[in-house]
Amino acid sequence: MARTNPLQFIQQVRAEVSKVVWPSRRETMVTTMMVFVMAGIASVFFFLVDQIVRLGLTTILGLFG
Repeated sequence: MARTNPLQFIQQVRAEVSKVVWPSRRETMVTTMMVFVMAGIASVFFFLVDQIVRLGLTTILGLFG
């Protein structure tokens, strides 16, 4: 790969950043809310699975203990 001097590098970085399509405020808020909702759903799911496994193991160990 060809080497560039610092000035060319900064110019190339600015050119690439100008091509970026930044999300709107609404898109950012909707995406953030979706992340929180999915994190909540995942936490409830894993809590329920943990409780079911705990109940199963307690029952099995209670039979032999």
